[in-house]
Amino acid sequence: MTSDVQTTQGRPDTIRAVPVRHPGRWVAVVIIAVLSAMFVHMLVTNPNLEWSTVRSYLFSDIILRGVWMTIKLTVLSMAIGIVIGTVVAVMRLSPNPVVSGVSWLYVWFFRGTPLLVQILFWFVFSTFIRSLSIGVPFGPSYWSQDTNSLISLFTAALLALSLNEGAYMSEIVRAGILSVDEGQTEAAHALGMTRLQTMRRIVLPQAMRVIVPPTGNEINSMLKSTSLVSTIGLFDLLRSAQAIYNANYKTIPLLVVAIAWYLLMTSVLQVGQFYIERHYGRGSQRTIPLTPFQKARLLFSSNRIGGRP
Repeated sequence: MTSDVQTTQGRPDTIRAVPVRHPGRWVAVVIIAVLSAMFVHMLVTNPNLEWSTVRSYLFSDIILRGVWMTIKLTVLSMAIGIVIGTVVAVMRLSPNPVVSGVSWLYVWFFRGTPLLVQILFWFVFSTFIRSLSIGVPFGPSYWSQDTNSLISLFTAALLALSLNEGAYMSEIVRAGILSVDEGQTEAAHALGMTRLQTMRRIVLPQAMRVIVPPTGNEINSMLKSTSLVSTIGLFDLLRSAQAIYNANYKTIPLLVVAIAWYLLMTSVLQVGQFYIERHYGRGSQRTIPLTPFQKARLLFSSNRIGGRP
């Protein structure tokens, strides 16, 4: 007996997807747009900013010399600080309690005192120790130099910034070293590598993924911290701006000039940090972050393959 019942399967009705509305987002966008417009209007119309004065001093010789001094202090202080920090971090992880204890005291002192106090201390260091000499301990000296002539304003600023930065960098490097699995070190020792070779060839290259991001932040912070050397009379960017507005009383416009240069330099540093992090992030991330150029090309390109340009 054949069944006359026939089952037919038709296509299901098309699902009509209705996007979820977020009225709060639009309200936030409107509020932010209004506040931004008010802020821009204030910047443009406020006569106290004196944009003509800002333009006239933005590329003046004294400002450019201050910018160069700020860049020089940042580069040298960070280079010395990174070297000191790496050495102190390795000492901190040493099984020798004396070496580890000395490195701990160094970090404790320089992280526990304000940077401004350290700058002022090195500035008046010659009143504490009159001369520096090299010779036999508790015996005759073969070389001696007056401290006041040996430690100039630039040297005092460089010592304070680099020694302070070395303490912070040591903790960053130490955290990066500890992030590497101990099995890597044990395997290297099993292959006959010394502790120094293991650190240089195995541990530090892998630790760079952890070290680089906070180091970029430290460079950015160092660039701004150099403004503290203006307290001892060194002509960095801020001190140069102060010297001008002390003469013409154009305080706000000259501070705007200093702000503009600081923003420009920190923006350049952020771009460099992005590419360095992108380089060391290869292999640890499923997808490498797109560069701004790639994002723009992805946005305006009509031929997209797999979501990538």
